[in-house]
Amino acid sequence: MEKSFSESYAAAGVDVTAGYKSVELIKSHVKKTNIPGVIGGIGGFGGMFEIAANEYKNPVLVSGTDGVGTKIKLAMLMDKHDTIGIDCVAMCVNDVACSGAKPLFFLDYIACGKNYPEKIEQIVKGVADGCVQAGCALVGGETAEHPGLMPDEDYDLAGFTVGIGDKDKLVSGNHLKAGDVLIGVASSGIHSNGFSLIRKVFDINEETIQVYYEELGKTLGEELITPTRIYVKPLLALMEKVTVNAISHITGGGFYENVPRMLKDGFTAVIEKDKCFKKPIFDLIQKTGNIPERDMYNTFNMGTGLVIAVDADKAEEAVRILEENGERAAVIGVIKAGETGVELC
Repeated sequence: MEKSFSESYAAAGVDVTAGYKSVELIKSHVKKTNIPGVIGGIGGFGGMFEIAANEYKNPVLVSGTDGVGTKIKLAMLMDKHDTIGIDCVAMCVNDVACSGAKPLFFLDYIACGKNYPEKIEQIVKGVADGCVQAGCALVGGETAEHPGLMPDEDYDLAGFTVGIGDKDKLVSGNHLKAGDVLIGVASSGIHSNGFSLIRKVFDINEETIQVYYEELGKTLGEELITPTRIYVKPLLALMEKVTVNAISHITGGGFYENVPRMLKDGFTAVIEKDKCFKKPIFDLIQKTGNIPERDMYNTFNMGTGLVIAVDADKAEEAVRILEENGERAAVIGVIKAGETGVELC
């Protein structure tokens, strides 16, 4: 008797029925991300979103894409998959918001060795939770089984977002000037960068992630899995009231790579380390791995997820607005004329 296509495909390692079940399981999570502009539901060949262009004088679309790197290995070891999607959303929407744009919609891509519908549901739940935090819609995605290419239990996650902003209000760094004040906004922890180094420093495995550290007040795994903070709503609230001259999202490359990206030629960002936010996890990493301080600031956010430049006379107001919107914020430095780069003092 001739086998059906689905039976043959299953024999090759791809379970079509598992894909159908995954879609059914994630529908409720996707639904909670719906916002005005969403057209149709999941399952079509393309996610559709209607842009209210009349709300903008000169609308510009701003896009971003990213993944979560080897932090996924930690999620696998902990068998905890319901927050890694928040990280994926954060890495994309924070970048878009740093340009002064409002994220509109998001799409995810999950590659897995084998489709376990309940695991896929947990991953997408995290993505949906991140979209709710960012105020954008999850309009589509893809789950692809890669038998023979990836072990059954492994997966990778990436995302893509599109936002919109008024051309005259986008944050380009062109208005940056000497005397501008730098405001730091606290991170929630490691976020999603530097995990290859962390895994080496702590010899990350099923046993080491269970070690409890007094200085952390939790296990190493619990600290490291903490989701990346999503700054979209606080940033948009800030930009409604205060002109923001430049923003840096402190991701991979830490301060030394990311802060210069917000600068025009001929300006230096001077940041006082003692005024920045610190979390015990960074001291633990540095001590355990015997890592030079410069390497720490060249790899991690060190407790500060955003650096924002505003006019000096708007700094106090900017800190107040950010704090009113749930963030920890403080003045951490200043812009001066000089060689393009960052000085940590």
